[in-house]
Amino acid sequence: MPISDIGAVEKLTAQLDSNNVVQYQLPLASLNGDETKQSIELNPLIGKEISLNFSGTIACKHCGKRTKKSYSQGYCYPCMTKLPQCDMCIMKPETCHFAQGTCRDAQWGERNCMIEHYVYLANSSGLKVGITRHTQIPTRWIDQGACQALPIFKVSTRLQSGLVETALAEFISDKTNWRAMLKGEPESIDLKAKAQELIPSIGEKLAELRLKFGEGAVVELDAEVQDIHYPVSEYLTKISSFNFDKTDTVTGVLLGIKGQYLIFDKGVINMRKFSSYQISINY
Repeated sequence: MPISDIGAVEKLTAQLDSNNVVQYQLPLASLNGDETKQSIELNPLIGKEISLNFSGTIACKHCGKRTKKSYSQGYCYPCMTKLPQCDMCIMKPETCHFAQGTCRDAQWGERNCMIEHYVYLANSSGLKVGITRHTQIPTRWIDQGACQALPIFKVSTRLQSGLVETALAEFISDKTNWRAMLKGEPESIDLKAKAQELIPSIGEKLAELRLKFGEGAVVELDAEVQDIHYPVSEYLTKISSFNFDKTDTVTGVLLGIKGQYLIFDKGVINMRKFSSYQISINY
């Protein structure tokens, strides 16, 4: 293994190529406190043996202080309790409290929550509903390991997207079964047909939201299905996960990447979960 890189883990970045195949990179932030980082191209490493080695150090990705435990995917406890991106409404957008004047950072809220969002259907481990900012398409779908995705509504704010998602979640799942997602490709779903089945079921809720927020607040879309293919040479039949809190070394042949997971011949690891963990990678 002649090449060794070291840095603090950040979530995998990804783009779709012309064949709708995901091209992945692993960003490693500098350990010396500046903003420089390196980005390792992961697709060329599939089929090769690589080793991830955790140094034992976790440093908050906001303030840089060392922390024994990472919160909200890379923050120390004080930052987790203060930063807007760590508030509970990020996980549950229908609880957004910006309008009450209690947002942890109103300027952050304006930039990230008071902007257009999309409600979508996706097929990752089966049919699900989700939401994302307009700037995060198709990144959000890739992060969830979706093989198909279809935007069905455009809304004006994160709160509105959460309210629509909650209404649809009474009929379909709003979660991904990550183990099933990592065992192979799901059966294809006619997402447009599913949308036409589901939308009338929340007609009353949509009318209520348009009355409250304005007729243009929730717009039904006529979009095309996005197909996504992942660079996986072989799927595992039994899923076991690596955890840097329990072992400081993950070694094996890289079989592929899907969602935020690296798939090795002996198990998988969710790299986003270990944001801010300082590691070296040998390949």
